[in-house]
Amino acid sequence: MEAQCAIPVFEGLLRKEHDKTVLDLLFELGTWHMLASLRLHTDSTLRALEDSTTRLGQLLRHFQSTTCTAYETYELPSEEAARGRRTATTGARTSHYGPSEDAENLAKKTKRRRLQKVFNLSTYKVHALGDYAQAIRLFGTTDGFTTRVVSTLVQVTMTS
Repeated sequence: MEAQCAIPVFEGLLRKEHDKTVLDLLFELGTWHMLASLRLHTDSTLRALEDSTTRLGQLLRHFQSTTCTAYETYELPSEEAARGRRTATTGARTSHYGPSEDAENLAKKTKRRRLQKVFNLSTYKVHALGDYAQAIRLFGTTDGFTTRVVSTLVQVTMTS
């Protein structure tokens, strides 16, 4: 399990109060992942998954309100470079004669300034965690279904 390998790597990196928060969060993420990935579920494993989801939600909110507010985080150099390339490409598309001088200057200015990044709990991925247990009850274990069937039906419907 990834979290079992990650916990020693993160241990002691942050101040004591934040270190405990991160280690608890990593452990619960590992627990949740292990339970969600089981290939055979019973009522008790699904209740354990629901309980783990509840704890995970509490830990994520605690992490966001304490640890995330204590540190300023910025985009990685690779993210900064990719953003600069996207800006340059967007500028190039606006002109029929290649990138305009304004687009190039904008790309350089944008590339030089690293953007601050904040932890966001308001994403679909986090929201969907609470639906896993019910989805397993309805459709079976997560290794037994795929969204490919739905995407194929959407393509067939759109072409008909």
